[in-house]
Amino acid sequence: MTIVRPFGSLVPAIAPNAFLADGVVVIGEVMIGEDASIWYGCVLRGDMGYVRVGARSNIQDLSLCHMTHDDTVVEIGEEVTVGHHVIIHGARIDDGALVGMGSVLLDGVVVGEEALVAAGTLLPPRTMVPPRTLVRGHPGKVVRDLGPEEWIAGRDTARRYAELARKHALIRAQPPPTK
Repeated sequence: MTIVRPFGSLVPAIAPNAFLADGVVVIGEVMIGEDASIWYGCVLRGDMGYVRVGARSNIQDLSLCHMTHDDTVVEIGEEVTVGHHVIIHGARIDDGALVGMGSVLLDGVVVGEEALVAAGTLLPPRTMVPPRTLVRGHPGKVVRDLGPEEWIAGRDTARRYAELARKHALIRAQPPPTK
């Protein structure tokens, strides 16, 4: 079951064609853009600040978005891919970036446009990842610039996930099979 609910006067705003998978929890000041998809088991909690997810972005299974009270917010640009089981705590991810599975982005982190955060990366507070670079490690360090075939991966994956979300929505709308 998907849970979408206000927190006091803070009310979610979800585009009509956004996809929320079963098991998603959206609470408080959360804005989800056109054709965005939030996948199974994700939590987006806008009770201490806001969470904004841009158009055609996807947040994959078991990821979490939250922030520190009165200090940071979560801003996810357009055509961003956030891999499975990612923690985004008060961070900003710019358009077209890709955040690999199991990564942790802490308060004040900024991931530049079309950057790639490798799977399992830990980005400490206030880390700045330049556009179109690869960052990886514990703590994350920029290791090199990305080539065009690499930096486009975030946007390509986002487009594929927008299509996949449409398929999931259609399947969910169908009646269950009978025996």
